[in-house]
Amino acid sequence: MHVILSAILLALAILDIVIGTGFLIDPVNSGADFGLTIASTHGESTLRGDMTAFFWVTGISMIWGAWKRRGDVMLPALGLFGIAFLGRFINVVAQGPYDGWLVPMGVEGLHCIVIIIAMRAWGWPKASA
Repeated sequence: MHVILSAILLALAILDIVIGTGFLIDPVNSGADFGLTIASTHGESTLRGDMTAFFWVTGISMIWGAWKRRGDVMLPALGLFGIAFLGRFINVVAQGPYDGWLVPMGVEGLHCIVIIIAMRAWGWPKASA
């Protein structure tokens, strides 16, 4: 169980690191994959910095959590993906669904479910007295 859970987390983390690296190297094409267009150098900088940070932080915290089998270090990834899922959900309710809306919500939901399962399985380290 723990090995399979670690493997799933690592696979998702590698996906996140690859996506984040895509934003770092080529924010124009990576942004287009997410339905974003760049209007200025400011926008390109924002995609390069913010989207890389989002995906690298989630990926690194999931890799660390899977490696050490610690649920607490995956809290940043859960928070980021949980808020992203909530934002998309609110948008679907407020604006209605759009073509392809289910895939990103599914990926974010999958991340959240796997992270929550890992946090429950591995828990939090005990504080030393």
